[in-house]
Amino acid sequence: MSRFWSALTHRLAPYTPGEQPRLAGMVKLNTNEHPLGPSPLVLEAIRAEAAGTLRLYPDPRATALRETLAAYHGVAPEQIFVGNGSDEVLAHAFAALLKQKDPLLFPDITYSFYPVYCRLFDIAFETVPLDGSMAVRIADYRRPAGAIILANPNAPTGVALSRAEIATLLNEHAGIPVVIDEAYVDFGAESAVPLVASHPNLLVVHTLSKSRALAGLRVGYAVGDAALIEGLNRVKDSFNSYPLGRIAQAGAIAAIKDEAWFQEARAAVIAGRERLTQGLVRLGFDVLPSAANFVFARHPKHDGKTLAAQLRMRAIIVRHFDAPRISDYLRITVGSDEQIQRLLAALEELVGGPIATLPGS
Repeated sequence: MSRFWSALTHRLAPYTPGEQPRLAGMVKLNTNEHPLGPSPLVLEAIRAEAAGTLRLYPDPRATALRETLAAYHGVAPEQIFVGNGSDEVLAHAFAALLKQKDPLLFPDITYSFYPVYCRLFDIAFETVPLDGSMAVRIADYRRPAGAIILANPNAPTGVALSRAEIATLLNEHAGIPVVIDEAYVDFGAESAVPLVASHPNLLVVHTLSKSRALAGLRVGYAVGDAALIEGLNRVKDSFNSYPLGRIAQAGAIAAIKDEAWFQEARAAVIAGRERLTQGLVRLGFDVLPSAANFVFARHPKHDGKTLAAQLRMRAIIVRHFDAPRISDYLRITVGSDEQIQRLLAALEELVGGPIATLPGS
C-alpha cells in the first residue's frame, strides 16, 4: 500500500468484476454478455461516426440520445440521464440521492457494487435478508430508511419482483428516494418505468450492455422525475461534463431505434435460458426462477467452488461467489446453443445424471 494514499483509499474494498480471459476456445459464461452481436444498424452508425468529427467534443448533454430514449419510454427528455454504463449512472445516484441521514437499505444478496459505493461515498447502509426462496419481500422493508435500492431482477439470483410489488414499496416509502436497477429487466421482468409518472421519488436505471449487446460501448441511463435527474446532472457536471463520446451516443441511438433486432435477440436469449434451465434440472440442479440472461443454480451433492474449478479445467468459466448463503451456487450466463451444450455435457461428466442434451440435438 502506498504511503501517499488518502485515508479513504486505505478503507476501500473495490468491486471485483467478472474475469475477462483471453484464452482461445474458452466458453465464457461468467459476465452476462449477450451471445449475439449487436444490431447491424449499430455497427453502421459507429462506422459513420468514426470520421473527422472525432476531433470535436461530443454533445455534453447527449441531447439526441436522451430524446431517443425519452420517445422510447414515453417521457420527457428532461427525465432522462445518460452515463458510461449503468455503473456510472448508479455512482451518480448514490452521491446525488442515496446519501441520507437514515441508512440506505438493499438486500443482503444483491449486486456487490452497492456496498462498494456506500464505502466510497460514506453512506450508512443496512442489508435486508432475502427470504428462504432467495426473493425480496417488500414487507421486510417496512423499517426506517433514508433511501432504498433494489436490483430487479435481482443479481446474482435472477429473481424478479412484479411492478405491483414495486408500486407497493413506493407507496410505503413515498418520502425517500427509491432506485430500481433494471440491468436485466428486458429478459422477462416488468419494468418500473411506467411508475415514474406517479412517483416523483423513483429513479429507474437501465443499461445497453445486456439486452442491446453493447457491453463494449458502455452506455447506461436513468429515467425519473426531472428533479431527480437534475440532481444527477449536478453531480455529473461536478465530475465529468462530457460522459459519453460521439461513437457511444451514435451507437446507442441506433440500438434503441432497432426494435426488431432487440425483440428477436431478446427472444433468443429467453429461449436459451429455458433450454439451459431444463438441462440443469435434468442433471439434478436446483435452479432459481430467473427473469435475467443468467441462471443461479446449485447441485445438492456438489459444492459450487469445486464445480466452478472443474469447469474451468474444461475451458468453461462460470461465476462463483464465495459468500454466505450462496457459496454453493453458480451464476451461469445464457450463452449460445453450442456453449450451453458444452456446459451441460461437462456438467454431466462432473455430477452424473441423465445425458444433458438440448431438445432437438
